[in-house]
Parts: sequence; C-alpha cells; structure tokens
Amino acid sequence: MASTTAPHKTKVTRHAAFVRVTHWLTFVCFVALLITGVEIVISHPRFYWGETGNIHTRPLFTIPIPASRDTVTTGYSYVMPDQNGWSRYLHFQTAWVLVLTGLVYGVAGFWSGHFWNNLVPKRGDWTWSAYWGRVARYLRLVPPDAAETLSYNVLQRTAYLFVIFVLFPLVIWTGLALSPGFDSAFPWAVNVLGGRQSARTLHFFISAALLLFLLVHFIMVAMSGFRSRVWGMISGRLPLPRAVKPEERS
Repeated sequence: MASTTAPHKTKVTRHAAFVRVTHWLTFVCFVALLITGVEIVISHPRFYWGETGNIHTRPLFTIPIPASRDTVTTGYSYVMPDQNGWSRYLHFQTAWVLVLTGLVYGVAGFWSGHFWNNLVPKRGDWTWSAYWGRVARYLRLVPPDAAETLSYNVLQRTAYLFVIFVLFPLVIWTGLALSPGFDSAFPWAVNVLGGRQSARTLHFFISAALLLFLLVHFIMVAMSGFRSRVWGMISGRLPLPRAVKPEERS
C-alpha cells in the first residue's frame, strides 16, 4: 500500500530575489572598485591630512610601493605603468552603479522587513556571552550548526548591519568628498571630514576595512560549504540539514 506521507523537503528557501541580485551586483562592483582603486593609489601612494596635499607636502604616511608617475618621489628608481586615466573613469562609473544597487537593496530591505527579520539580532542575543560564544566557535574552527542554514548567527547579523549602515555610507561619503563638484555644492560635507585629503585618507582606510570584511566573509563561506552557499546565493535555496526540526523552518 502506497504511503501518503508528504515527502521530506531537502532544500529550504534562504535568500529573496532582491538580496541575491544586489549581492552579486555589489560583489562585481566591489571587485571593479578594488582594482581601479589600487591603480589610483599607485599613481600617488602618499596620504595626507587636511585640505591639500602634494609632493611638496609632508605626508601622513606613504605606502612603500613605486608610483606610476615620475614626479612622485617614492625612493624607487623606476615607475609603474600609468593606468590612472581609465581607472578613474571606471572607478567613478562603477561607484554610481554600486550606489544605485545599495538604494534598491535598502528600499527593498525596509519594505520587505528583511533587515528586521534577518539582520537585527534577537533580543536575547544582545549579550557578551552570545558574541564570545560565537567567536570561540570560529576560533576552534567548529563547522556551522544546522540552525545557521535558516538564520544568520548574532556575529553575522552584527557584521552585516555594520557594513550596510556604517561602512557602506561612509565609503560613499568619503568618495564623493573627493569630487571637486561635490566639494563646491556641499563644502560642509567635505569640511566635516577635515578636508579633501583627509577624506581621501579616510576613504582608503574604510575601503581596507571593507576588503577585510570580504576576505573574512569568503573564509566563512568556505567553512560553511563553499559550493552549497554560493549556489544558495544564486538559486535562493540551501540544503536542509536533517537536524533542523520542521517547526524551525522559515
């Protein structure tokens, strides 16, 4: 006699369509911005604090690499190929694509309740023990438990919120502050950062923080199962571990 028991679901819906599309657009934009940003830094690997900075100004710090311009003193007897022209153009265009992608994600995230339901830590998780417990699991290289297939843990939620609502707006703000047109229209937005050269230095450090986040994020994905997690961000569905009870499914 045939069984009437409903078949066990092997996959669970994890990511909404707008999350997946904006995630991959953001990734592509970030890679393009990283490559072009490195080329821009190579053209003048000296950083300053204040409104102005040039080869005759004492730098706040210098990245010890050869420059792509022979007018910039770096201590090296040769210069790198100058890719500053196309890199600045592509950097600017890609930045606007990233801003529009972020706006779509932000509006859809608030409209759908994505931020509140999936990213804001639960009230019981706002404790040092919850954070330290998760950090300790990562340090011991403990694989993610079954519950993380359905929900981000408290450390992930906090990191994503910090990136989305702190680092992302700051990198846009400091990037816009480097534009002479933006400086003319909104001088206060540049002055509050300490000047255009200060904005450039802050932009560099914030970008470095985002790069660090990307590297850690990549490692965490690899620890969780690289193929399944990447496919989950493409298809929106992840394998459902047997340890997850039916009542815990979203």
